[in-house]
Amino acid sequence: MKGTSVRSGYVDLLRATAIVLVVVGHWLITALEREPDGSLAAPELMAAVPWTQWLTLVFQIMPVFFLAGGYAAAGSWSACQAEGGTAAGWIRGRALRLLLPTGAYLVPALGGLLIAAAFGTDPTLLGMIGWALAMQFWFLPVYLTISALTPWLYAAYRRWGLRSVAMTAVAAVGVDLVVLGAGTDRAGQLGRLNYLLVWVVAYQLGFAWKGGGPTTRPWFGAVLVVGGAAGYAALVGFGPFPVSLVLVTGEEVSNTDPPSLAMLAWLFAQCGLCLVPAPLAERVLRSARRRRFVVSLGRISMTLYLWHMVPVLAAGAAFYLTDLAPEPTVGSGAWWAWRPAWILVLAALFCLLLAVLRPVDGLLIRLAGRARPRAAISGVWRPLLLVAGLAATVWALAQWAVQGLARGGSADWPTALAFVAGSTLVVSAGTRWAAAETTEVAVRQAG
Repeated sequence: MKGTSVRSGYVDLLRATAIVLVVVGHWLITALEREPDGSLAAPELMAAVPWTQWLTLVFQIMPVFFLAGGYAAAGSWSACQAEGGTAAGWIRGRALRLLLPTGAYLVPALGGLLIAAAFGTDPTLLGMIGWALAMQFWFLPVYLTISALTPWLYAAYRRWGLRSVAMTAVAAVGVDLVVLGAGTDRAGQLGRLNYLLVWVVAYQLGFAWKGGGPTTRPWFGAVLVVGGAAGYAALVGFGPFPVSLVLVTGEEVSNTDPPSLAMLAWLFAQCGLCLVPAPLAERVLRSARRRRFVVSLGRISMTLYLWHMVPVLAAGAAFYLTDLAPEPTVGSGAWWAWRPAWILVLAALFCLLLAVLRPVDGLLIRLAGRARPRAAISGVWRPLLLVAGLAATVWALAQWAVQGLARGGSADWPTALAFVAGSTLVVSAGTRWAAAETTEVAVRQAG
């Protein structure tokens, strides 16, 4: 019996919308200004203008992405199992959907940094550029790890249902309480578990949503919204947690580094906001025209996420280094008045970039199609190669997320080598299956 994984237009729209909001949020808060010595600086808007931290309640939308990702993964993994696929094969297919476009992004990014360094670009400026090019990378190692754990997370959900969500949430609460109470380096290391636990809560809610039951009823989403929003308000109002749902310099407690109780509460509220209108949204998206729009947006979402800071750098070089851009005080009325024009310029530049990248996207789609998540990776060595490759790529992406692509003012080649080696291992873990499938397709076509 063949498994099926019916796509949800609403879930696809949620994922694409989450990416768009992240991009617009980054563009909105990006501030550039010239220093007296002529160098370019990027002041931190949310530290300089504290009220802007409230904007993160809208633009910190990653809970929605993990919710939608869990929904999609539940259907995909169930279909893979029904067709006789293996966990290793499915994990490899999902990993390559992230690693292939990331690798395509890193080649020109690291190459550009190398060329800039060769021409004597100031190391401080290179470091800032390298950080901007990798600021979105924090999400990739987390999502890659959670995707790799999907078969076991889904098994836990199938066994315990919504109790698995509750158990994960309780574990995340316990970790954060230990971090807050101890305040030591060792406790801080323990807190890193919440990079997985908190986001797994949203991911498992996606499982539950796909499985039906209480999550499909309006009251369930409403309870999450009210409870999550009330919890966030109480934790921020009476607890040690800041308003901001992203890291802000100078904060003693962060809601994202690692994810905190306040982030967990807001996660529930955001997920509830997605669940409440789901039945109506699915009916609205039955229109073929609307579905085509959602599919088109989904096709460029990964490109948009990875490449969206490139227009910022291009605009900075074109308008700020040449004194063509107005430079009102960051956070002033005049500065905000220029924000719509700034975002429109970045959007126009990104449209040009999309046109340039279209052939690359087409190639990546074809490559990803050859690595479908139905691979039956068997034996011992190939799964071990896969694990080693995932470990190397997760480590490399985490390094870049923290330090940028130009640590110390030059391209970070040791980390790049780890990423290349890891990606190669992930690809090689399924080459036998890929060749077998290609042969099978050729035989069918010949017959």
